[in-house]
Amino acid sequence: MDRIAIHDLAVFYHVGVPDEERAQPQRLALTVEMEHDFSRAADALDKTIDYQAVSQRLLDFGRGRSWKLIETLAVELAEMILREFKPARVTIEVKKFIIPQAGHVSVRVSRPVPRGGAA
Repeated sequence: MDRIAIHDLAVFYHVGVPDEERAQPQRLALTVEMEHDFSRAADALDKTIDYQAVSQRLLDFGRGRSWKLIETLAVELAEMILREFKPARVTIEVKKFIIPQAGHVSVRVSRPVPRGGAA
């Protein structure tokens, strides 16, 4: 299966277990890998996955929302991408820069298209 990826897209979402941490949006980095058959793309955007549209949707996804866990966020992002952009499989990595002594903490989830083909 072919793959298209967006690496370390900077987004600002309200996330964190304590209320104080969720009070202000914090920078997260999203990496999204989408599997899709590109053999029929033939320079037609409607036959592939529009990575610009995916990126914009990810940038807007956190508007008016908050999460306690990046695990929950990662699952919701994967479900949204499957539903709206129809890859065969999506893998999402959410990086959070919360521990000063570490480069980042991350969660990675991978989801196939549900059986029956509809997400």
